[in-house]
Amino acid sequence: MKHTVKGILVLSVLFFVGCGSDLHQPDNESVIGGEVVVDLDGASIKQNLIAAGMPGIDESSTVYGYKAYKIPYTTTDEQGNSVKVSGLMVIPTGVPDAMKQAGFSVVSDDHDTIMANTDAPTVRATNNSAPEGAPVILTSLYAFVTLQPDYIGFGDSVEHYHPFLLKKSAANATVDFINAARKFASENGINLNGQLFLTGYSEGGYAALATLEKIEQDGELQVTLAAPMAGPYDMNQTAMGQLSQDVLPIPSYVAYVAYAYTLSYNQDLSSVFNEPYDSQVETLFDGSLARPEIDPQLPNATDGLIDPDFRYDFLTNPYNWLREATLENNVNEWGPKTPVKLVHCLGDNVVPFPMAQLAEATMNAYGAADVSIVPVEVAVTQDPATALRYNHFECGPVAYGVAANIFAQTRKATIGY
Repeated sequence: MKHTVKGILVLSVLFFVGCGSDLHQPDNESVIGGEVVVDLDGASIKQNLIAAGMPGIDESSTVYGYKAYKIPYTTTDEQGNSVKVSGLMVIPTGVPDAMKQAGFSVVSDDHDTIMANTDAPTVRATNNSAPEGAPVILTSLYAFVTLQPDYIGFGDSVEHYHPFLLKKSAANATVDFINAARKFASENGINLNGQLFLTGYSEGGYAALATLEKIEQDGELQVTLAAPMAGPYDMNQTAMGQLSQDVLPIPSYVAYVAYAYTLSYNQDLSSVFNEPYDSQVETLFDGSLARPEIDPQLPNATDGLIDPDFRYDFLTNPYNWLREATLENNVNEWGPKTPVKLVHCLGDNVVPFPMAQLAEATMNAYGAADVSIVPVEVAVTQDPATALRYNHFECGPVAYGVAANIFAQTRKATIGY
């Protein structure tokens, strides 16, 4: 089930924007505890891939069907309040009987950073009735069941602010969805074999590692292997690095973090943001706008966006509330017992590669059992000296291909297919 890097890139172009108008709407199938939002057979997906010129895919290739369910469930936010949320569960169809009998392995995939509700997994699936890139890779090409929580603040909980890069709510939303999906599978005759992998990209990489920490602390689930990708695992170092710059290349990221943390820690927006942004951020991040629509409305000058006195206090005062909050939300200051592969691109220009190196060193210092880095460019070229570099946005689909191969190799060795 190995696929070429070029092929995964073609796949990302095709599926992250939907497959087109020729895909049929799902039938009104009755299920318990959810609804079918996408149902496409493998032959149709294969034809789309062939038409797009994906290398390695032809009429003889094995491509599985893609059936996606929207599942509502309940989780807990940063303040301990119950929140009604939603997630997308995608299962492969048209699989061999032996695979059905062995049961499906599950990949919990925390999605990357989004700001518009229309980009949430269940919303995109419902609106487009079309497959999405990451589950196509994981489900249609590798036959995993893929779970994607929308996160608090998106999907069914769009009225709630999104607690961006806050580990408690990220982990809660993911673990609660894993449990909800397991219940859904049991009630609807979907055979799972109990094997669970964790992954996610960017914010999703952070959320995946936060999820693993919660799972190991709670002791109720068991993870076979985690492969978080390109996450800002050390939030303190991330915030220090961003606020040390006088110019912000992508101001929405800093504003998103500052807004979410200020609300979560019950602070005053006007003490963090300059006017008029203190009164605008709530509207900018209400889920109606995407990042390209938000960035032009924010200044690139750090002192234009963030109150200079607050910024100075953050950088110099170890007791500054935001500085303490970012320390509390680091997800790399512990030693996982589960094997962890930190999948990261050497050319990442948003979450630089040294973040993975810092996470690896820190977790190993805490006594981690098996933590290592997988440089994406090295994995796909098999050349440790490769000059190939992918930036943060190019890296995503390629990293998913690398993670999927890692999971598939583990499944083959343990489950047998």
